[in-house]
Amino acid sequence: MEDTFSNLATYGYIGLFLYSLGGGFIALIGAGVLSFMGKMDLSLSIFIAFVANALGDVLLFYMARYQKSMMMDGLRKHRRKLALSHIMMKKYGSWIILFQKFVYGIKTLIPIAIGLTKYDFQKFAILNVLSAGVWALVFGLGSYYSGNILVKAAEAIGDKPWIAPIVLVVMGGSLWLYLTMATKKKIK
Repeated sequence: MEDTFSNLATYGYIGLFLYSLGGGFIALIGAGVLSFMGKMDLSLSIFIAFVANALGDVLLFYMARYQKSMMMDGLRKHRRKLALSHIMMKKYGSWIILFQKFVYGIKTLIPIAIGLTKYDFQKFAILNVLSAGVWALVFGLGSYYSGNILVKAAEAIGDKPWIAPIVLVVMGGSLWLYLTMATKKKIK
């Protein structure tokens, strides 16, 4: 077990950076819990996740803006979700840049959808950096201060391993159902 913590302390920051490029918050929650346990540095973890998250969304925006044909080839299966992202962008305006960081399933599509429009890059970059900061602080500090609860939950799941698949199926099924219903074609 000590080897695992040693490896996490050594390679955890690299993994956190790479995972946060795609907007993943699980690695940041893990880093917050490990910081609570004294195995990682909380400030460094939050900073790394912040930089990676902001950079990842800027790269998605840039690729959508200047590599449209390549991006559209990869998004053929997700056209309805992309359309939902455009609708959300029109409905919520610039606030969607903040909200998208917290909504699984659209967090990578919103920067792409914004990049496909004529939205000002500088405005996007500023709002994205601010929202990445909020995102990193919320999940980093939240997981650090609830570290005791999360460690006890992990121990409970370790004692009863059948709980984890049930929780994952319920959460995954709920997300799938929401995205299916939100992007379903409505017959008039």
